[in-house]
Amino acid sequence: MAEQLVNIHDLVGRCPFATSQKLLAGKWSLLIMHELSEGPVRFRELERRLYPITQATLTRALRQLEDDGLVHREVYGTIPPKVEYSLTEVGAGFKTVLASLETWGNQYIDYMKSSGRI
Repeated sequence: MAEQLVNIHDLVGRCPFATSQKLLAGKWSLLIMHELSEGPVRFRELERRLYPITQATLTRALRQLEDDGLVHREVYGTIPPKVEYSLTEVGAGFKTVLASLETWGNQYIDYMKSSGRI
């Protein structure tokens, strides 16, 4: 009997790793989630913090994270318009993952320095 290949997209919603990978597949997703983990941020401030991200790329990434339920977009009825982005409740649950990634990332940076890789 032939082995059946599994499409990774078929695992989304069933496998936690495939689901997480799909949600964070965007080049900027992890960095956006990190910036929003500290509280609401306006669009231009996010753009400044994430330089050299383009306006179009940031807009696309934020829309995807919003569609995925991780980011909330709040539009204030002021002139000029004010828009803030923040993590949703489920997005805020990602803070523990960010903390773990920071710890591991710092350990790996130390490894790279001690092994002469940087």
